[in-house]
Amino acid sequence: MNEIDWKNLPFGYSKTDYNVRCYYKDGKWGELEVSDSEFITMHMAATCLHYGQEAFEGLKAFTGIDGKVRIFRLEENAKRMIRSANGVMMAEVPVELFREVVLKAVKLNLKYVPPYGEGASLYIRPLLIGTGAQVGVKAAKEYLFMVFVGPVGPYFKEGFNPVKMQIVRDYDRAAPLGTGHIKVGGNYAASLRAGDRAHQDGFASCIFLDAREKKYIDEAGPANFFGIKGNTYVTPDSSSILPSITNMSMRVLAAEMGLKVVQRQVPVTELEEFDEVGACGTAAVISPICMIHDRDTGKEYKYCKNGQVGDISQKLYFKLKGIQEGTEPDIHGWNTIVE
Repeated sequence: MNEIDWKNLPFGYSKTDYNVRCYYKDGKWGELEVSDSEFITMHMAATCLHYGQEAFEGLKAFTGIDGKVRIFRLEENAKRMIRSANGVMMAEVPVELFREVVLKAVKLNLKYVPPYGEGASLYIRPLLIGTGAQVGVKAAKEYLFMVFVGPVGPYFKEGFNPVKMQIVRDYDRAAPLGTGHIKVGGNYAASLRAGDRAHQDGFASCIFLDAREKKYIDEAGPANFFGIKGNTYVTPDSSSILPSITNMSMRVLAAEMGLKVVQRQVPVTELEEFDEVGACGTAAVISPICMIHDRDTGKEYKYCKNGQVGDISQKLYFKLKGIQEGTEPDIHGWNTIVE
């Protein structure tokens, strides 16, 4: 293994030693298989290739201040993958199987978990795909569940520093009665062109509005949106938003800090009233937003006085990071210790 520059890791794919796989055939899951191959062999008529029978998750492992490796909220990711599987008619991965495969993949690649204090983590990617052959729109009868891992740096190159985002109206990420609430690849494919254009325009990501009326904030690109107004933590409520496990955790922490927590529709016009805004998710944790530019109207909403991240966003970020890295007590049992 070459020496890894932990402090300058990008957020992207990197090869590690092993991945772990499990196949579903004849109505049941088989034995775990360990592989050192980065490739999958499948039938050319596999349903994942033709009909989008695919779901994935993203979670992280951290080396704590005590040297122990912690995986954050493993069970919640397992439950979300079950919801995704149901949404596109795939075989469910039971929580215990999900847990077993994730733990095995992490243990086999422990040397790739970044040391404490380097600002990096081990990203864990569970993947569920339809491998059974079908021509005609039907669910497969065979599936592959696999987990691979790799060390990563911050999702946004700015790290925990303010970013600029762009509101878009000429693209939708997901329809209100579609698949926006589950973690399937089609949602991300639908966001690529708008996201690429935002990058070319000089923004970290784009903010999608509701597909029906274009009045309300849905998602901040690959992450959930939140805003702080006085003593209130506000985050959008929508049937086309993926429920972020980071957002779920931050709502608990915000309430414990004494904030009122509200999930509701968030009109674009309300952006003028927030003291702080940000994007949150597994990959980014929290990305504070310093400015939101409305691509259609030219209007700009500015935050982060003197370029500084707001106090509440800072407190939430460091509290969550502290729980993940063992510097704060894990009173909710969110971490799984890798023994």
